[in-house]
Amino acid sequence: MKKQLLAISIGVALGTSPLSGMAATGDASAERIMQELEALKQRVENLQGELEKERARNDQIEQTQSEQAEKVAQAEEKAEAAKPDINVGGAVRFNYTVADNDNAGKDRGGDLAFDTFRLNFDGEINDVILSAEWRWYEYMSVIHHAWVGYEFTDDLMAKAGVFQTPFGVLPYNSHNFYFSSLYYVGLEDNYDFGVGTTYTPGDWRFDFAFMKNDERKWGTDFDGSGDTDSYSSNVIGYDGNQGATQSVNTLVARAEYDYKVGDKLTLKPGASVKYGQLDGATPEGDGDYYAAAAHLVADYDRWNLQLQYTDWEYDLDDPNAQFMNYGYYAGLYTGPLSAKAITANLAYTLPVEWGPVSSLTFYNDYSLIYDKNSDFEDTYMNVTGMAVAAGGLYTYFDIINGKNQPFVANGMTSDGGQNTVFNINVGYYF
Repeated sequence: MKKQLLAISIGVALGTSPLSGMAATGDASAERIMQELEALKQRVENLQGELEKERARNDQIEQTQSEQAEKVAQAEEKAEAAKPDINVGGAVRFNYTVADNDNAGKDRGGDLAFDTFRLNFDGEINDVILSAEWRWYEYMSVIHHAWVGYEFTDDLMAKAGVFQTPFGVLPYNSHNFYFSSLYYVGLEDNYDFGVGTTYTPGDWRFDFAFMKNDERKWGTDFDGSGDTDSYSSNVIGYDGNQGATQSVNTLVARAEYDYKVGDKLTLKPGASVKYGQLDGATPEGDGDYYAAAAHLVADYDRWNLQLQYTDWEYDLDDPNAQFMNYGYYAGLYTGPLSAKAITANLAYTLPVEWGPVSSLTFYNDYSLIYDKNSDFEDTYMNVTGMAVAAGGLYTYFDIINGKNQPFVANGMTSDGGQNTVFNINVGYYF
């Protein structure tokens, strides 16, 4: 019997039935054992089949879970990209001013006044860029800029809204708080409503823009109400007709080449041109205008040089027109119908480590407007100063000397003599 059981074991191990020979001998017990082993073998095969099916189901579950995890990760990534990534900043600024033509002010030892509070919003949502700034002054609240943009490639970006007109030395044709004389005739740091593109292939930069109109809200009756409440200098009429004319439908093109001469010297020569229409409340106020400029920015080590030549003309349908009216900073000012200008600015930045003070920038900015129509006297402004950067503080110390220069000595269409102003502007930027 032991020999029979051994044979059975060997048969099971080899997957054969050694009892077949025994069944031929008529042993009924061996036949039952064989039948039971066959049944056991069938159950094992069934279990193996079920195991394979279970493994297949587990593989399917794992694949489904992996796919779901990937979908969840993609959804989270999209949700993260859709979250507003907008930085909020701003500034608070104050002015201290002493003018040599203000005897009462000099007797008081100058005047300290609130200048600006502003809020900035910059960032992007789903790759759409946003930049906006609103400013509050004691005498007005105005938009500075507000635009949305999109980068199609690393070299091409488009924007729409209120943005800086791409003309001349950018972003500023000056280093001081008062800008250059070109700001006061709308040819420096001027903002209008339109669409534009910036294309930067290699060392080139090309700007093209269509500026539909000024950033202010105009009344349909051209009554001039609120026309002077703006950050930018905008045309609002001519001669004594406030609100009679505005600039519209202006095409602007600018090109600049970034030439690296050496490790320390970089030259950026460029040219700008713009042409637009003048829309008047009466046919006499219609017309067109143009402005063109050649400019150069040179950086050598810590030195910065800005040079620009500018020419412009307003051609009104009124043959008797003498000068343009400009509105900005809640004031009405005048400028020539045509003129030429030269600006020459030099600055040196000195890094320091004096507590919170990180740098001192020394500068002298000079601007001259000449060859005006109607033999108006030349305008010039020279600003010698220093800017101090200390943490969130940025402070201008300026000595401004000018002739026929708004905010300094009368207006651009009068002969008001010379005047000197000492100004300190303290701003905390956050």
